Amino acid sequence: MTDEGLTDTPSTVDVDWAKRFIALATADILTHKVELSELDREIGDGDHGENLARGFSAADAAVQPSEATTISGILKVVATTLMSTVGGAAGPLYGTAFLRAAKVSDTINLDAAGVHAVLEVALGGIVARGKANVGDKTMVDAWSPAVEAAAAVAEAGGSALEALTAAAAAASEGAEATIPLVALKGRASYLGERSAGHKDPGAASSALLLEAAARAAAEG
Repeated sequence: MTDEGLTDTPSTVDVDWAKRFIALATADILTHKVELSELDREIGDGDHGENLARGFSAADAAVQPSEATTISGILKVVATTLMSTVGGAAGPLYGTAFLRAAKVSDTINLDAAGVHAVLEVALGGIVARGKANVGDKTMVDAWSPAVEAAAAVAEAGGSALEALTAAAAAASEGAEATIPLVALKGRASYLGERSAGHKDPGAASSALLLEAAARAAAEG
């Protein structure tokens, strides 16, 4: 599976990709910090952007000087940092996602199948922590289609970049699809029908992270 402009790119991603991913994710979170908090203010506590900005800034500061030689090593640093610095539900959810991902990425490189495996177990961690399903208006609505998109690329013999690019596009669409939904989990669920008409902030930040992961692969 190839797309024009992607055929000359490596078929795998490595530790340098993981570092670029966190650097780009941090920059994107900082850029969209106010927007994410505004989304959260509409249906939650209003601190999602601030919490993630603090957590990813700390994670990036820990990751860049890291001498880890595997992607797993980088993801473990991110997981522990997010768990200790991000407040609210986002810290445990993202921390668990990165920690689960670290367990299946103890390699120098990841191909498309590896990308799918990382995303799949990350989603599993989020579901285990948040007890949410697709359609509940949570970050699961971004991660689930991302996993499916990455699986399709892997099955078609595509590259890691193609898997990440497809996952990012699917996550963005999934985040947008949360707007008309009524929240069934988390603080937003307290609003009932009034939660409809607003994008879920966790789904929005998930889409940002996956887009950063894809961009990091494209820049490698």
